Amino acid sequence: MTALRRHAAYRVGMEQAAQGSDGGAVRATMFVRGSVQGVGFRWWTRARALELGLVGHARNTSDGRVEVVAQGSAEAVAALEALLRESPSTSRRPGRVESVVVQQGVPKDGTHGFVER
Repeated sequence: MTALRRHAAYRVGMEQAAQGSDGGAVRATMFVRGSVQGVGFRWWTRARALELGLVGHARNTSDGRVEVVAQGSAEAVAALEALLRESPSTSRRPGRVESVVVQQGVPKDGTHGFVER
């Protein structure tokens, strides 16, 4: 993803968040494998998710992966997934991502903010 396209994805996410558009929200759980623990990866993911207007969390798992749960517009969730997969990273993503596995889920009411766990 080029820097221009990445920034366009950020703008889309920010515009949708500003409009309060939660109609058509999607939820995805993304399991990120690689050198992603202890390098600032969850912090970076949280920052990108907030820029895109997403809610959810990023947490370390006991097997060395990071679980990212993101909920919001389909476009914003797809933009976050693209940033997680991007190689090489144009957004100074910390660590090294080997793979990302995505599971689609049902959006949950009452989810606010994006936190590191």
